[in-house]
Amino acid sequence: MHGYRRFCNKIYQATKYVLGKLSPSFTPIALDSVHKRTGHESLSDRWILHKLSIAARDMHAALSAREFSTATSITYQYWYSHLCDTYIENSKAIIASGTEEEQKSAKDTLYTALEGGLTMIHPFMPFLTEELWQRLPRRPGDTTPSIVKAAYPIYIPQNDDPASEEAYELLLAVSKAIRSLTAEYAIKDSATLFIQLFSPQSHHTCSTQLQSIRSLSGKATASPSASISILAATDPKPTGCVVAAVNAQATVFLHVKGKIDIDVEIEKAKARLHRASEGVRRQRGVVHDEAWQKKAGEGVQEMERRRLRDMEAEVRELEGSLGEFERLKLE
Repeated sequence: MHGYRRFCNKIYQATKYVLGKLSPSFTPIALDSVHKRTGHESLSDRWILHKLSIAARDMHAALSAREFSTATSITYQYWYSHLCDTYIENSKAIIASGTEEEQKSAKDTLYTALEGGLTMIHPFMPFLTEELWQRLPRRPGDTTPSIVKAAYPIYIPQNDDPASEEAYELLLAVSKAIRSLTAEYAIKDSATLFIQLFSPQSHHTCSTQLQSIRSLSGKATASPSASISILAATDPKPTGCVVAAVNAQATVFLHVKGKIDIDVEIEKAKARLHRASEGVRRQRGVVHDEAWQKKAGEGVQEMERRRLRDMEAEVRELEGSLGEFERLKLE
């Protein structure tokens, strides 16, 4: 019961935030324009519109099949993980410091994402969603008297954007690694971080989306004194740092020299390296098993091969981190 109450409050707070960012003169874009791109959408805008469209598609399939548990999980995931915890957090930086076109796009997208979320979850939470939906400004020509009669979200092919999803998921993974490192080493502000990227595409994504990484990475990167540097694959690895391997495309380094007990960190690094090496050994056993290869589809095999590459990348970074600790001990 407590969890459901918190979820209801999450929906209320999200609606309050969005309405607080819309001026009294704000007019949502016309419904037919939702199906079109303006060209000013940020990566995070494209990502949440993609998530909304995919959630709508999956909701229609689940409701048609009377899979109500699946349907509630879909809309819960959209609200909690995609809209509230990710897109709204990212939108704060865009609205605060983006260009006029970026700010307008973010506000239009916030409205669309919120409106879609309220109508999507309405069958399961009718009273709360009706109350909040009535507070939304109406699109031009929309005279719908109640959310009960409002159009239900639909799949929009133009918003199905796997490339933007992949790029933004990289930012989320990098930000998660930054939050994990800064929390583990109790760095509350003024963090000095390096992100090393191992492909031109991932390097371009993180270089152009540095503000999004900052906004998603917590308080340790929020202050002006915090720094995040982007490194190419050919750049030397930074010294005096602990490391978190994001995947085969990216690694995060946090500068901790002079702030940690080297002997303790060496033991922790050895333990992590042992666990990671064991994981690689087991994963190789799966990927190279001929019986499994005959049974598993190509899609599953590629997913497991990608997982192996990510695990091998983690082992390499942990080996480098352990060597760095041992070098620092000798200084």
